[in-house]
Amino acid sequence: MVKQRQSVLKNIIGGSAGNLVEWFDWYVYSAFALYFASSFFPEGDATAQLLQTAAIFAIGFVVRPIGAWLMGIYADRRGRKAGLTLSVSLMCFGSLLIAIAPTYAQAGILSPAILLLARIIQGLSLGGEYGSSATYLSEIADRDRRGFWSSFQYVTIIGGQLAALGLLVVLQLLLGEGAMQAWGWRIGFFAGAVLAVVVFIIRRRLDETQSFANVAARPDRRKSSARNLFRHHPREALLVIALTAGGTASFYAYTIYLQKFLANTSGFDRATASQIMTAALALMLLMQPVAGRLSDRLGRKPLMIFFGVCATLFTYPIFVALEQTDSVAVAFALALASLVIVTGYTSINAIVKAELFPADIRALGVALPYAIANAVFGGSAEYVALYLKDVGHERWFYIYISALAACSLIAYIRMRETRTSSLIEEG
Repeated sequence: MVKQRQSVLKNIIGGSAGNLVEWFDWYVYSAFALYFASSFFPEGDATAQLLQTAAIFAIGFVVRPIGAWLMGIYADRRGRKAGLTLSVSLMCFGSLLIAIAPTYAQAGILSPAILLLARIIQGLSLGGEYGSSATYLSEIADRDRRGFWSSFQYVTIIGGQLAALGLLVVLQLLLGEGAMQAWGWRIGFFAGAVLAVVVFIIRRRLDETQSFANVAARPDRRKSSARNLFRHHPREALLVIALTAGGTASFYAYTIYLQKFLANTSGFDRATASQIMTAALALMLLMQPVAGRLSDRLGRKPLMIFFGVCATLFTYPIFVALEQTDSVAVAFALALASLVIVTGYTSINAIVKAELFPADIRALGVALPYAIANAVFGGSAEYVALYLKDVGHERWFYIYISALAACSLIAYIRMRETRTSSLIEEG
């Protein structure tokens, strides 16, 4: 028993570490955008440059469903371990490409074209990463602690974002604004590429899950494909889209966009905005396993409903209050409040989706509908916010996020309790 728990812990740590690096590489783009936007898009004011950078950020999300489709099928057919290894390889290449990309002054239009290509590669990688890692962590965990262990997916997602912001804060202190603007932003992408190589080695040594081993041994198993997913599991696939829409839009509004909001709307300098979000995200990271464990005892639905109700009611007043404050303490408290709210979604969304599907199509079932919802509602959140600010209707964005949360709340109320009806048979 002790040996078995040690094996589970080793695989959870290995899978989580890889997920952290994947998301670090993804978030470095957003965290460092305040500095490299002018290198690739020299025309226009700060908002216009960020808007163009956010457009490429959104395109990375647009290709995520393609990555989810291809790599979800790959993970269902070849194994969760194989899917995880392939995804980190692609992420490494994308990060390295941005790190060495020429600026617009050096290469003209080729410069943003290289940036776009790199983000497409990273989008394909992350499209497959989510499904593979969510499935792996859910299947490798013991039945009574699946909520707790699967919550480490968002521990590492937030950890990746936190590491990216932390590196940004350190580099801001060491290099200063001038060096950061000129070349310092490249350090984040080089760091991501190096860490991805380390993770590749770690993932090669992970154990395969028993769920995949069992289904792979069945000669009559159903082939994993998008056609089979939507033919045989249409309700579950649509449910994943519905429960993801409000959650992912809120997550990106409260985390990715909020850093820029504090600098671009609230009026804090860029370093202070980064420090506020770093501190708030550090506390959010610690909330994930607590909420995940709570779901093992109370169920998944109560946490999802908590998020849906609070995000619907409090998104607008939180952002309005942030507009009007010049206090670091107040801004931190409001940012933390928004992160407490979205924890009801982030801590358990992976296990909820994994518990909806049988093993032969689980990685694709988790990945593809989630990636579709992310492409439509998550990746576009920052662009929508900046666009509405640019046209003078910034507060419409707060209403937009609230409305999406309300729509997802309906799905949370109507869905079955997956903790007691899980299709993960092992453990």
